[in-house]
Amino acid sequence: MTEYEKMKQGYDFDAGDKEICQVRANALTLTTKINHCGDSEVVQQLAKDLLGQIGNNSFITAPFKCEFGKNIIIGSNSFINMGCTILDGAEVRIGDNVLIAPSVQLYSASHSLDYKARRGWKTFCKPIVIEDDVWIGGNVVINQGVTIGARSVVAASSVVNQDVPADTVVGGVPAKVIKKLNQ
Repeated sequence: MTEYEKMKQGYDFDAGDKEICQVRANALTLTTKINHCGDSEVVQQLAKDLLGQIGNNSFITAPFKCEFGKNIIIGSNSFINMGCTILDGAEVRIGDNVLIAPSVQLYSASHSLDYKARRGWKTFCKPIVIEDDVWIGGNVVINQGVTIGARSVVAASSVVNQDVPADTVVGGVPAKVIKKLNQ
């Protein structure tokens, strides 16, 4: 199993591995182009080159940052506003008709609670899933291993550490269910 495969499957991996560094360097090149381009059509073409998939009528606004890019899957008719940062060591899947406000951060990566392991920069990654028709408010942080259920709303400045049920509004630090939505 390659270090890249270990990373995607949630195992400890060597972040300095040649393949991982090449994918990361490619993402840096493409995000730099995205963030310095004034032509929205060119930005969308660069996003197609960067990401694993971006659906029809989905749109990313600059600045946009990610670590690898190709582990990000975006459905159709979704909008990612400026200042979004995605650490995509594991797959980050964003559904259809998703709205992501400015300065949202999605972190599939984490480190050990054991300080000795952190000294070696041990990292492990778990996927993030944002299901269809979700609205993520500004400055939200979504941590690894979390699924945001369909049609839910995450209030601005929330920190999401656990799964969000479908058809709910969550908010706070850590985010908790505020109310259920009647669909």
